Amino acid sequence: MDIRELYFLPSMFCTLWLAILFLQSGIDKVLNRAGNLSYLVEHFGRSTLKNWVPQLLTLLTVLELFSGIFSALGAVFIPLGDLRPALFGSILSMTTFLALFFGQRMAQDYVGAANLVPYGLFALASFLVIYLTPALGKYS
Repeated sequence: MDIRELYFLPSMFCTLWLAILFLQSGIDKVLNRAGNLSYLVEHFGRSTLKNWVPQLLTLLTVLELFSGIFSALGAVFIPLGDLRPALFGSILSMTTFLALFFGQRMAQDYVGAANLVPYGLFALASFLVIYLTPALGKYS
């Protein structure tokens, strides 16, 4: 086997990583909504977002689930030559991390915001890897 035939693997690994991350987190928010809501109400208690916590939790849950679903679909479709679900999953992932980062900054949890930076950079790198995959292989 020629190693160049494996050009799609970095994109698959990125999408699988994002799928695992966001599906687990999104499913946890669905199954343990009360616990998550209780924590977030306290976390944002002194911020300007305090009155919007239930709606923002719902929005974040939807973003995480769709980020995970499209990333998982991307891992299935990449070997078939279709990068669109993976690209959309990486874009949603970056959007989700921006929302999380914004929330942490608004809550003045600067350590929490700083801890999100590597994840956001991974999502951005994933987008670039997926976007550049056609240059490495034969996608039509």
